[in-house]
Amino acid sequence: MKRLNALSFKQLRALDAVVQTGSITQAAALLGLTPPAVHTQLRLLEENFGCDMVRRHGQPAFRPTPEGRALLDAHHQSQTALRMTINRIEALRKGLSGHVVLGVVSTGKYFAPALVAAMRQAFAGVEVTLRVGNRDQIISALQESAVDLAIMGRPPRDPPVQALAIGAHPHVLVAPPAHPLARVALVPAEDILAERFIVREPGSGTRILTSRYLDRIGEGRTYDTVEMDSNETIKQAVMAGLGVAIISQHTVTEELRAGRLVALRGPDLPILRQWYLLHRTDLAMTGAVVTVRDFIRDQNGAFLPEV
Repeated sequence: MKRLNALSFKQLRALDAVVQTGSITQAAALLGLTPPAVHTQLRLLEENFGCDMVRRHGQPAFRPTPEGRALLDAHHQSQTALRMTINRIEALRKGLSGHVVLGVVSTGKYFAPALVAAMRQAFAGVEVTLRVGNRDQIISALQESAVDLAIMGRPPRDPPVQALAIGAHPHVLVAPPAHPLARVALVPAEDILAERFIVREPGSGTRILTSRYLDRIGEGRTYDTVEMDSNETIKQAVMAGLGVAIISQHTVTEELRAGRLVALRGPDLPILRQWYLLHRTDLAMTGAVVTVRDFIRDQNGAFLPEV
């Protein structure tokens, strides 16, 4: 360790230049130093290891000794490693390399995988990990700095975030096509409140939106709910006739297009919301995070399902 601590790049460059040029004077010119400075660096190197690093007699002059050759090999390997590291740092700084964790609320799982695939194709050096959970889980991940960016609806109050609107997020009231209200042009609020609602688990953004909508049109009236833990289960339950549901239109695009579900018209329906891309304002963004943020922003919602 003592020898390693005494070793310097100046000494290694001096040895390399002397071996390349075969002359102290030419090595000095190559390095932009004086010949005595090169001689001093070479002397310090040999004193450190207690052996000659070059042969000063014979032809050609200043050939490396076996010890000198071993040191030069290590020097060249280290230079290669350092050049690679410098390139990597430059790529990280420019956002062309790095790792980003993208948190997405569960409703976003219908478009997020394709979005991540597009980012990986555009930026091969940026690794994007997708983390999916309900609203409370993604907010907790933001609070714990477990995600770098998050996509959800209404931004949270805590932690403080920069919220960038990235696309429309409509919610619709869906029912099976044979439902009596499917033939009504505009369903009255009292008829909506009389239905059984299939809702997500507590902590889900869709559950919160449903409760707020029903409380608003019902002015405090009670309503019947059945809780289920995923959008897929809710869709199947509605198609089976177990009730109706307020759900993101992005999750039922195919079912509406195929006629397996219908969207009911009623007061303030569909519910118009926005998707937001979030980043904590108190945390600095790495180059890779900036790259992913800008990529998603520049899509202008093109990655969202057509509605």
